[in-house]
Amino acid sequence: MKQLFLAFYRKLEETDMRFERYLKSQIDWNNRLTAITGARGTGKTTMLLQHIKELYGNNPEDVLFVSLDNIYFSTNKLYSLADDFYSLGGKELYLDEVHKYPTWAQEIKNIYDDFPKLKMVFTGSSMLQIFKADADLSRRVRHFQLFGLSFREFLIFEGLLRKSQTPFLLEEILENHVSIAQKLIREITPLPAFQKYLQYGYYPYYQEDIAGYGERVLQTFNTVMESDLPNVENIDFYSINRIKKLFYILSEMVPFTPNISQLSQMVDVTRTSLMNYLQLLEKSHSVLLLRQKATGIRQMVKPEKIYLQNTNYSYALSAENPEIGNLRETFFFNQLQQNHKVTYTKQTDFCVDGKYYFEIGGKNKTTKQIKELDNAFLALDGLTTGFRNEIPLWIFGFLY
Repeated sequence: MKQLFLAFYRKLEETDMRFERYLKSQIDWNNRLTAITGARGTGKTTMLLQHIKELYGNNPEDVLFVSLDNIYFSTNKLYSLADDFYSLGGKELYLDEVHKYPTWAQEIKNIYDDFPKLKMVFTGSSMLQIFKADADLSRRVRHFQLFGLSFREFLIFEGLLRKSQTPFLLEEILENHVSIAQKLIREITPLPAFQKYLQYGYYPYYQEDIAGYGERVLQTFNTVMESDLPNVENIDFYSINRIKKLFYILSEMVPFTPNISQLSQMVDVTRTSLMNYLQLLEKSHSVLLLRQKATGIRQMVKPEKIYLQNTNYSYALSAENPEIGNLRETFFFNQLQQNHKVTYTKQTDFCVDGKYYFEIGGKNKTTKQIKELDNAFLALDGLTTGFRNEIPLWIFGFLY
């Protein structure tokens, strides 16, 4: 255990506190059991370490952070570690990458039940089925999901926007977007920064190497498919290769209105397998599936449209500049899906929360398509400020 503490202290020493993700302030860290899931590379590990460092400094004795892919667990059980830690007066246990540990769910449940004064926080893949694991954690755990950087966070990360700038509610933007934009443009020049965000601003690690960022994004996708996916799903190598093939086919066609039979033939799988693969790509935060408004079993029908999960994927996979209409729609869908229900509608590009209608386009797009609809808006690229129901696209990046 000594080596685990020493490694933990080194990580705390190296943790940068200058920028914090939006989710850190939303989590109730007093919960006895907290789960944080999200795509690889979004900053889950850093967020945990920042929280610990902020409260306890660089060498707390009754707090321990450990990654479950540590070689220590090749010969030691998680439950045994918790038992020893608790016996030494341990109060808070932070577990990273739990999907790398086969019996994580059962042992975390046992730790929760047997050590009532021990608080636990754990992180895992966005594909982690917390509520469908072998052990019943649903009654015990509070679950939070971390998405990639919003445009607002990107601006703060770049030093272009003050840290105190908080997100806006969707209703605030719809009602007051003109005054909001006027205040923001006193501090920022949004349009040039917005183009950079679309290209490389979604994953925080972009700052380490912008030139090689696109290649790293694709490497991250491959790691998720080849490492994280088998740790979460019972899946073979053949299926993983088919899922990767599907992803690359979709990347050349988005936004794609799927013909499932045709797509099944292209990937060389059955229709049922294809639908399962699409759901896995969605869970892994690799694609966005735009569905009709539905509940229960109807949600399992084919999506009406398929998008890549974020615009950075589009640039990483495109030999040339991606199609601008696709980028605009992907950005809007990506930023809204964090806190809102985005569904398909025949009248416009998107319906949000079942009551707001949005058409996405460039600054010269007219209101002709939405003039007969109530609660309908244009989200327009290339605008610094808007007018009435014409709203700058970039401002939807301030929702989280």
